[in-house]
Amino acid sequence: MSQEPPPSWRLPTGVNASLWRYTHSDRLAEDEDDYFVGNPLHDNDAYWIDERFQPPGRVVDLGCGVGRHAIRMAALGWDVTAVDLSVPMLRTVGAKARERGLTVDRVAANLCDLRCFPDGSFDLALSMFSTWGMIRGIEARRRALGETARILAPGGRLVLHAHNLWLNLRVPGARIWLAESLLAALRGDPDAGDRRMTYRGVNEMEVHLFRWGELQAEFRRAGLVIDEFLPIHERSAEPIRAPWLLQGIRAGGWVVFARKRD
Repeated sequence: MSQEPPPSWRLPTGVNASLWRYTHSDRLAEDEDDYFVGNPLHDNDAYWIDERFQPPGRVVDLGCGVGRHAIRMAALGWDVTAVDLSVPMLRTVGAKARERGLTVDRVAANLCDLRCFPDGSFDLALSMFSTWGMIRGIEARRRALGETARILAPGGRLVLHAHNLWLNLRVPGARIWLAESLLAALRGDPDAGDRRMTYRGVNEMEVHLFRWGELQAEFRRAGLVIDEFLPIHERSAEPIRAPWLLQGIRAGGWVVFARKRD
């Protein structure tokens, strides 16, 4: 069932009308697994996570969707908490967990306000498939990243995926938007990098596309230290070759591994 969003002044922090429709859509929750079949990032990011982190431990999947990481990691032995603003998505997570005989705690919450969790609740946090970029507004994104850092234990780790602003250099018809965004960034416009599109049938969806320096600065602000990052190709989702050569422009995005300062 789809509902019309409330007036803008009643929308949650970091949410616009289109994102509200997205998170309240039963249809999107029902077809998410089928929609992403064959998406290379969905296979690669799971491999990269499992290669670096092993249970036991407490993991929170922030913006969990229908639980592709939450369900998989629960099966591996992690203590998993799945968080999403979308109740339909969380219902699907619950159904999948019951079907597999797994325990996944589910919490409906805004990533900008995670007061439902005490400080230091988790050893590992995930923010995958540009979830952080879907949060509207720089201050809201900063709150969300700060909340993520707060709920991590000292030395806890974060894995985050973000899209690169410069990928639009290789997208036909997007170079004018890229030039306008770069000029806006030079002027200090906080909305520079916000890209509007139709996504999975939802009009006027927006995602923030980052510059590498911007991404680094936001992690420092949140008290997170980047230990490793993978600059990945926008289509194959494989690490790009020769990442030392202009990776900040050549990458389609990044998977960033960071830790909370002790």
